[in-house]
Amino acid sequence: MMLPFPDPAKLKTRKIVFEDVFAALDPCTLEQLKELSSKRRVIEETINDTSSITEAIAREMSGGLTSKAEQDLHKLKEYLPLLGNLIFHLDAISRNRQVIHWISNLRIQWSSALGSSLSLLNLMGAKYFQLNNIRFELGMTLFLYGAILRERACEISPVALVQSATLFREAAGVYLYLSQEVLPSFHSANAGQKPPEATSSVASVMNLICLADAQAVTIRKAEEKKATVGLLAKLHYGVAEFLIEASGILYSGNEEVKDVSPRLFVSIQAIRSSP
Repeated sequence: MMLPFPDPAKLKTRKIVFEDVFAALDPCTLEQLKELSSKRRVIEETINDTSSITEAIAREMSGGLTSKAEQDLHKLKEYLPLLGNLIFHLDAISRNRQVIHWISNLRIQWSSALGSSLSLLNLMGAKYFQLNNIRFELGMTLFLYGAILRERACEISPVALVQSATLFREAAGVYLYLSQEVLPSFHSANAGQKPPEATSSVASVMNLICLADAQAVTIRKAEEKKATVGLLAKLHYGVAEFLIEASGILYSGNEEVKDVSPRLFVSIQAIRSSP
């Protein structure tokens, strides 16, 4: 059984217009900044539910993709390389005071989908976190990408088990990369200043959840092939091991996981307890 927890993809963000913040010294750079803003805008409108684009136009813009999850992945795949290019160039002048000022003025803000301190019944709306670090934008965008990969894997699992397992493992790889390469860059920020999604511990938990999901799909494929009881038992044990490790991180008392939603704890425990 896969983990019934769609929350990680329910992120929101506030608008960023890169060309309004960064000074472009030539027309080519200005166009690149405008393209970056344009690619981000479609993501903003999608996750903030502010898009007025019809289903037909959305399908055309994504090259004929009919699945919303696939369309969202397409948008993220167009944005992430441009963001990576910006980060590459900023790294070369990262100590420049003007660059630090520009990044601060971006006001990069994301909400949390996994935080326990969400406004009661959402009466006060989403709480936004701001970190003046361009890798905060990269980290949250990649977290969203991994979450939507997982959504797509869940979506196709009833009819395409092998492809579903591949997508779950791809999502696991995204979260592993996040935990090891991206998120440690702002590890020094206080836990209360950043959402759980921007912590290595939570990225590690998501990595383990996706690996457990992939294993669960593998079990279904093995059952279709009439695998032996011994093999099925080993596969089930593998799922349990992944979730036990994820639980260990969540219950470790680590400062990074103290604000994680109880819903995630409950979901993991429910799967661990299922036969």
